[in-house]
Amino acid sequence: MCPNPVRTDPIDDGPARTRAEAGGQTLPETTIETTSPSGADATRRQKASPRSGAFVRPVRTVAILGAVGALVAAIGLPAFASASGPADAAPVTTEQLAAGNAQSIVVASEATQAPSARGQFTATTPDEIEKRKAEEAAAARAAAAAASAATASSSRPSLAGMALVAPGSGAVRYPVTSFTPGEGPGSGRGHEGWDMIAPEGTPIYAAAAGTVTASAESIGGYGVSIMIMSNLNGTMVETRYGHMVYRSRMVEAGDQVAAGQLIGLVGNTGNSYGSHLHFEVRIGGSVLDPEPWLAANAG
Repeated sequence: MCPNPVRTDPIDDGPARTRAEAGGQTLPETTIETTSPSGADATRRQKASPRSGAFVRPVRTVAILGAVGALVAAIGLPAFASASGPADAAPVTTEQLAAGNAQSIVVASEATQAPSARGQFTATTPDEIEKRKAEEAAAARAAAAAASAATASSSRPSLAGMALVAPGSGAVRYPVTSFTPGEGPGSGRGHEGWDMIAPEGTPIYAAAAGTVTASAESIGGYGVSIMIMSNLNGTMVETRYGHMVYRSRMVEAGDQVAAGQLIGLVGNTGNSYGSHLHFEVRIGGSVLDPEPWLAANAG
């Protein structure tokens, strides 16, 4: 690029010019050219430097972002692909998961399986458990009944020398053959029977033939007692025997008895204040006085 000549004002030579003019000579004007960069060239140089810097910075930023994006893609895409799986994959069931996670064990080739018998393990199903409980309960009841029978037979009062049938004849008999008459019903304290006073252990007989409806070691205030329902000429008559000796009952509920059959022994159990038989007679649910009823019907 060529420098542009710059023209400047004529130089004032002062005395030299005056001298030339005085000598009649006209001196030519002196022109001084300087070499300097033009304004346009300087402007281009000033603009060129910032432009190149501004261009480098965006390129560097784009390169960094590209590298980061490539790193994220390299890490994330395989993980996403393995997690999502194919779009048409069938749902996995619990059994399949269990089979996939099943554990195994490797044993030596000489290991053998010992046979298992049914008695070596316990029942696990609900039906087997209930069956086992029922069997255990039945066995416990049977053991208790056997123990009770053994105790009763070993502690039951002796019947040696006692008459098994009351003397007399007829459909009705006296329940005790030897006694002292005591208090009868209607005494004002809810007494509904006749007290037949006799020593403990005195035999008690069924007053009439019939079916035993109750027989227990304790029935309310009766203590050890027996109840019998009889059909006398079409009339249903119930007789009750209370305060007997423990474990002296000879019959159970449901048994059939004959008139005058030995059923127990006089005692002092329940609401009793001395050895005696509490004897009751009921017809149609109504209480009768046993003393006149026996006198009229007993043979």
